[in-house]
Order: sequence, then C-alpha cells, then structure tokens
Amino acid sequence: MQSLRVALLNAAHDPADTARNFRREVDADLVEFHAAGGELPDSYDFDAAIVTGSRSSVYWEDEQEWIAPAREWVAGADERGLPVLGVCFGHQLVAEALGGTVEDMGEYEIGYRTVAHDGGDPLFEGIDTEFTVFTTHSDAVTGLPPGAELLAENEYGVHAFRRGTAYGVQFHPEYDTRTARDVTERKDDLADDRKAAVLDGIDAEQYRAACEAKRLFDNFCELAARDAPAAAD
Repeated sequence: MQSLRVALLNAAHDPADTARNFRREVDADLVEFHAAGGELPDSYDFDAAIVTGSRSSVYWEDEQEWIAPAREWVAGADERGLPVLGVCFGHQLVAEALGGTVEDMGEYEIGYRTVAHDGGDPLFEGIDTEFTVFTTHSDAVTGLPPGAELLAENEYGVHAFRRGTAYGVQFHPEYDTRTARDVTERKDDLADDRKAAVLDGIDAEQYRAACEAKRLFDNFCELAARDAPAAAD
C-alpha cells in the first residue's frame, strides 16, 4: 500500500524533538511545516494532517500571530473532510477550529496518568479501556465542538474527542522518556517537590505501559487511508 502523505503542523517553538518523536511513531510520509514559525501548507493536497503540541495556549492569538492562521487551516481541512489528529495543543486547536471552547485549568496535569476511553471508537482499537499516558498541560477543552463525541477522559477532563474525521487527544502518545524529562524540567512554575515526583515517575515501567497508546497513530492512519478525500484543493 502506498504511504499516506500527512501534513505535520509542528506547533512546537523548538521543533526538532517534536519532529523526531512524530517521525518515529507515525508510519507515513510526514511533510513538516513549522506552524509556530508561521509555516503552513498552501493547499490541502494531503491524505491527512496532524497538529502537534506547543508551549503556547490557543487563546494567545493576540500575542502570537501564527495561531489564528493555523486554526483557520485546520477549519479548512475539516470542511474538506481531510482527516485531522490534534495532540495536546493540537487537540485544543482542533476543538476551537470546530467551534469548541478551551480554557485555562488553573493547574497542571503532568506526568504519567490513567485515562479511560469508552471503547466505541476505532481510534482506540487495541488499547485497554483504562490506559497509561504522559500528560503535560494547563489548558483544557471545556466545551466540545457542536456534534462532537467525547471519547476519553479522566479527573482532569476531556482527553479525546471526535467529530467526523477530526480527532483530538490531550495526552502525548508520541513522547519518549527523554522528552518527558526535558518537558518536566522546564516547568519552572511547578513546586520543586512536585517536579521531583514527576521526574521520579518517568521510568522504564511507566514508559512501557504508555507505549500501548502509541497504537492510536496506526489506527488514525488506517482511518485516514479509508476516509481521505479523493481529491483535495
């Protein structure tokens, strides 16, 4: 089967590690655009799109001019039926692009956490109903887009949704332990004892458990191969 051609909208401010993680985990021809640097595709001639995490918040568009165009591109992709997967910031951007609401949580969810999915969507095929993932976010989708389905959640709120061929997941299935440690160490606004506890929890056992969730990338690619528009603008 011919490899899928997927637009990777890299929203990380320092994009190298993010690109490395997604290229390792996604079995597709990834065409990278540094969205946080103002790069976006000039067409929708792809089989699917993935929007990555970012240190930014989706509601910072007044200070960061790249956010609104990225959201508009995602909205255009959805209008054309192009399968889209958003991860963390990408999850929130997809939610806003489709008419949902994102707000500051007033706290961090960070570290390996348990999330539960409802078992009804093929994105989570082969993944236990309760599964382990690495999380790092202080914003959350507080209102789903009109017509969207809640797919996964935990005590911090929404962790996955779907509307049509658009998906968002709040957690980071692409992370390796190196990235998890680097991201945690940069959280200067975390209390020292909490940061130390998160770092202590980044170990081989937790990472092995979290690897189960990586399957959703294969599942998304299978869905994209089925659902990609026959022709894109």
